[in-house]
Amino acid sequence: MKAAHKIDSKLAKSILAEVNEKEIVAMACDVVNIPSPTGEELEMGRYMRSTFEELGLRTTWQEVEDGRPNVIGLWEGHGDGKRLMFNGHMDTSNTGREAFLTGIGYKPHAVVKNGMIYGLGIYNMKGALVCYTHAVKALQRAGVKLAGDVIIAAVAGEIEKTQVGEEFTGKEFRGYGVGSHYLVNHGVLPDMCILGEPTDMQLILGHYGSVWVRISTQGMYVHTAFAQGRQAESSIRRMHDVLGAVYEWIPSWEKTSGYGGKPGMVNVGCLRAGHPWRASRTPDRAEVCLDIRVPPTKPLAEARRAVQSLVRNLQKRFPDYGIEFETYVSVPGAEISGEHPMVKTIEAAHTQVMGSAPRRDTVLWSSDASVLTRYGIETVNYGPSSGPRDREGEKVAIKTLVDITKIYALTAAEICEAS
Repeated sequence: MKAAHKIDSKLAKSILAEVNEKEIVAMACDVVNIPSPTGEELEMGRYMRSTFEELGLRTTWQEVEDGRPNVIGLWEGHGDGKRLMFNGHMDTSNTGREAFLTGIGYKPHAVVKNGMIYGLGIYNMKGALVCYTHAVKALQRAGVKLAGDVIIAAVAGEIEKTQVGEEFTGKEFRGYGVGSHYLVNHGVLPDMCILGEPTDMQLILGHYGSVWVRISTQGMYVHTAFAQGRQAESSIRRMHDVLGAVYEWIPSWEKTSGYGGKPGMVNVGCLRAGHPWRASRTPDRAEVCLDIRVPPTKPLAEARRAVQSLVRNLQKRFPDYGIEFETYVSVPGAEISGEHPMVKTIEAAHTQVMGSAPRRDTVLWSSDASVLTRYGIETVNYGPSSGPRDREGEKVAIKTLVDITKIYALTAAEICEAS
């Protein structure tokens, strides 16, 4: 790929002058105030469609499933320049209805205080959708013409969650990139993409993928009165033994799955057995669910074989436990070269706006780059956040939103050859 086109300083200055903080804050509050947990993205999609239409973008509505759209806004260039996509998910990490999440940043109600915007989604990742929109608006107001195309894609269903069996089904469980899968599988094919995930304005050059595994044990089903002396046959007690062996295995995975200077990671994410309304029975089945983080340098099939080897050893060690396993999520990692022209362009724009170059990093979390890179769309994560979430929940500094908007605008101007 050729080096990025360089815009002159006078044009860059005129673009930056059109970034409007008041309008950014207003839209940020608007989008936070629209509840859009996974499976309930419709109203957020309608808002984004109206916003794109007001900008004069060619707007496409993709119905991923009933009530769950992708909304795509296209600003078509006048030449044969590169196509840059800004991609962001509309679904939020939580629903806003969780009783145990009491902070103002965990609710779909925007609060502006002390130079920050609080509210569900502002961090992950409605703030990025706001910045994309106002970057395009600044370019338009500056009167630039682009040789290439700019695409803003607001997608459904990115959050890490999945349907499982017959119990956990429905729209609210269909995440893990379902919207971006639909997007690229139905004709939206840019040359490159920026994902504004909450990276604290760092360039994320690679992230882990994930394999979710369910391991189960079988045991006797019997009334408490007849279980005396037979507790070793309980599926829960058997799972206790199995789980101990899993924890013994985890350090070996962490050691062999490092990436970007970080060790691998396995999370024991769920334990299930029995029924709270019938504690007078020993459950016949117990299960543990693991989230095994897989670096982009390791094939997912290799990760599955490692778990299969673990389970076979467990089956030999505990032959009467009825141990079984299955993988029910498989999401590859993603990475991009630090020498990619898009990375270099973002770096230069960040330096121009912030006065110093951004940090580079690799992370354990996953993003829709897992989907996009498999379609040959080089993707980098770079977006607005202001430190980790705390007890108050999601928040982003207004200055960060403004600065990222400026950086996105300059990046699009250079990649898409503004004049």
